[in-house]
Parts: sequence; C-alpha cells; structure tokens
Amino acid sequence: MEHGTVEDSSASTFSIAEEEHTLANPARFVLNQDPRVAFCGYSIPHPADNKVNIRVQTTGDPAIDVFKDGLQDLIVMCQHVRGTFDNAVVDFRSKVGT
Repeated sequence: MEHGTVEDSSASTFSIAEEEHTLANPARFVLNQDPRVAFCGYSIPHPADNKVNIRVQTTGDPAIDVFKDGLQDLIVMCQHVRGTFDNAVVDFRSKVGT
C-alpha cells in the first residue's frame, strides 16, 4: 500500500504486509544506490505488527517508479546470487563425487 500525496509524487511511504527486516534492509540498500533517491529508510511500526514501512524520497522522479525499479534490481541481484550458489554446489559435488 502506498501512502503519499497527490501533489508530490516524489515522496511516498510503502507499507508491505507479511514482511520484515529480511526484505526491508536489502531494499533500502539497493534504493540508496540509485542516484534518483534522495532518502530511503524503513521502519517496523511495532514488533507485533507483521509489516514494514519503506519511505522513498526522490530527486524528482515518481517514488513509485523508483521503488519498483529498486525492487526489480534486488530481484536480479538475488537471481545472480542463487545462480552462483547453485553452480558452486554442482562444481563441489562433481569434485567430491556425491
């Protein structure tokens, strides 16, 4: 769910249910690498709430677009890590003979 104003699309807070630090911290990291991002941070409103709020403020681009791009970049990074890990497992097993 996006929380923002109609007048200023360059700043929004995105609430994501059923998520925690595992998604929020890498998303914050990736978004802060984007030169279009002026600020990105996250909070978990309460330990009993199973949701995370990610705040994105940009240099002018719509925050929703920058947020989606950042999450797509994170997906690509995760796919690369998974592929590298899977290849290492195959190499290891072929050397050990398991």
